[in-house]
Amino acid sequence: MRILVTGGKGMLGRTLCRAWKKHEVIAAGRAEADITDAAGFDRLVGELRPDAVVHCAAFTAVDRCETESEAAYRVNAAGTGNVAAACRRHEVRLIAISTDYVFGGELDRPCHEFDTPIPGTVYGRSKFAGEELIRQTCPDHVIARTSWLYGAGGPSFVHTMMALADGSRPELKVVADQFGNPTGADALAGHLAILLEHPELSGTWHLTCEGEASWYEFACEIFRLAGKKQKVTPCATAEFPRPARRPANSRLDKMMLRLHHLPPMPEWRQVLAEFMQSEFSL
Repeated sequence: MRILVTGGKGMLGRTLCRAWKKHEVIAAGRAEADITDAAGFDRLVGELRPDAVVHCAAFTAVDRCETESEAAYRVNAAGTGNVAAACRRHEVRLIAISTDYVFGGELDRPCHEFDTPIPGTVYGRSKFAGEELIRQTCPDHVIARTSWLYGAGGPSFVHTMMALADGSRPELKVVADQFGNPTGADALAGHLAILLEHPELSGTWHLTCEGEASWYEFACEIFRLAGKKQKVTPCATAEFPRPARRPANSRLDKMMLRLHHLPPMPEWRQVLAEFMQSEFSL
């Protein structure tokens, strides 16, 4: 298959290029594929004639979205709508990457694909607006929500923790009252490939690794695997106020995988251990 990846120079885009060797993957950054230019993007899709577009491009600076809301909607909503319109016009399958932030984080259980999104941030609202434009515009689509993503080269929480544990800080405080599913980009790429290669599968899917952790537990596991003696102290979200409210519950339930009898995502600790070994030569 010939696959056009928007945001192709980012962490997930680079992972897809490396993981999908049997396909022709065209990784397009903003210079090659500006999704905010509707006519230009439509023209690009018409010229390349891909079998599928994997839409990774997004304004993901969560705090900046709060102060630059118009820019967030320009990229995450209108830009995504442009991608969906081009895919519909040229009859191209669309795989779009979305986020746990479409939920407000208030539920006391993992959110499944049939729960009603109630985003609590500009980032979440703009991403959900993009999802809705896809549903309205492009029938042949998959929306894949993920969270707490890390991958080769970063940037990610894993890379940040490893950089902070340089021996200069006697203690690191890490939030212990936010919970989610740490997810490796390679694991995500594997399940995206399943959805990509099965045109009968469509709709909204949750793709995060199995198991859950707090940011504190995630950090402790990173340091354990790295063999670092860094002291980590759990703290509350209130100790680190940010412009955008972080969801207390980012856990995603993979109901669609179960309903379609597809393989489950791998367990997060196993994926992290493999990543740490390859990324940091442990």
